[in-house]
Amino acid sequence: MLAMLKSINPANQELIAEYPETTPEELDNRLRMSQEAFLIWRETAFADRGQRFVRLAEILRAKQSQLAELMTCEMGKPIAQAEAEIEKCGRVCEYYAENGAEHLARKTIATGAADSYVRYDPLGTILAIMPWNFPFWQAFRAAVPAIAGGNVMVLKHAGNVCGVALEIEKLFVQAEFPVGVFSTVLLSRKRTEELIESPAIQGVTLTGSERAGRAVAAAAGRTIKPSVLELGGSDPFIVLEDADLANVVPSAVKARVQNSGQSCIAAKRFLVHQSLAKVFEEAFVREMQQLTVGDPLRRETDVGPLAREDLREQLHEQLRKTVKLGGRLCTGGQIIEGKGFFYQPTVLADVAPGMPAFDEETFGPVAAIVPFRDLGEAVRLANLSNYGLGASLWTSNRAAAEELVPRIEAGAVFINEIVKSDPRLPFGGIKHSGYGRELSREGMLAFLNPKTIWIGE
Repeated sequence: MLAMLKSINPANQELIAEYPETTPEELDNRLRMSQEAFLIWRETAFADRGQRFVRLAEILRAKQSQLAELMTCEMGKPIAQAEAEIEKCGRVCEYYAENGAEHLARKTIATGAADSYVRYDPLGTILAIMPWNFPFWQAFRAAVPAIAGGNVMVLKHAGNVCGVALEIEKLFVQAEFPVGVFSTVLLSRKRTEELIESPAIQGVTLTGSERAGRAVAAAAGRTIKPSVLELGGSDPFIVLEDADLANVVPSAVKARVQNSGQSCIAAKRFLVHQSLAKVFEEAFVREMQQLTVGDPLRRETDVGPLAREDLREQLHEQLRKTVKLGGRLCTGGQIIEGKGFFYQPTVLADVAPGMPAFDEETFGPVAAIVPFRDLGEAVRLANLSNYGLGASLWTSNRAAAEELVPRIEAGAVFINEIVKSDPRLPFGGIKHSGYGRELSREGMLAFLNPKTIWIGE
């Protein structure tokens, strides 16, 4: 029996809509259309592809308010952040429209041949399995470089953001991409794993949990298909002894509570030199206490609800276990009663390895302060994690920070800035944070065949 997927507003727990799962017949039809579209799209000149992406960016900006409100209602993102997410989707479209041809240019290599070079050919239909927390951006981050490279895409989005998923397909249609270049399907977890193994799918990209990453990698591996995994994170935010706390603390708060703390690249472990720990804690707590928690459609709101009730329960359990093991609760730590899945902005101090707030990913507005004695301990604590997505270093000595960079086990290190994704830079992690890269040239090449061409005399 096919499932009904429900979209529930996390701010008031009201049902927005129910969506029927894609039927097997409709799925087969969509896969057929994708394969037919690929045969046309791969032959389309890049100039024509680029024009469609420029048009897509224009439509995104024209519909920014409408799209942001849909996102906020479905998963609770504060409205100003939702609008910024739509703008970012426009920027990634423009980036590939402007730079895609250069990224795809053949690479001549001198050999003993009359001519030898590498060209980059698309693979076919790429399946994107995307999460709810950045429902537009993460789908566009996967789709735009793949489609710009000549592939086509089928999106399987999270079940609580079906409205967004269907709207993204409409946006591609409105931008006059050929039918089948981008399609949305609504599927259960079991049927998604079956889809990965379908001969119609040539590659798969996932942004999601470590559990989901293992399942997707296994399914892709069984049929020997390339995959890109962008999984969880427990990013360290490292405050060195010479850091200027007047600049660091506001950035620390922003880094932790962006998207109400529901971000894989949000700072989660705040490693602070012991000489600054007390002053940092006091200032950090003060700023966290001043945040406005409430209706995400109100512009004064800093922190909205968590996306689902089970996510809030999991976060609260992580906090309770951490306190039981010796973590000190500085502020917050309570479920906010009433309608909606709200949680107080929370700071824990004296957190150490072995506690959930250190060892696990905390997906919500809970920050863990961890003191360190010297640079060696800072690096050890930063790397003492199964995750390796991003890290940020805060210091007045740029040269010293750059010396630490090779020792940090992460896909990205930001110095005196919070970790963020940018279309111009490759994005991804190592260890249990996944493998492969999105964005930039590296992200475009992820689902292309670097084909060697040798021409004899």
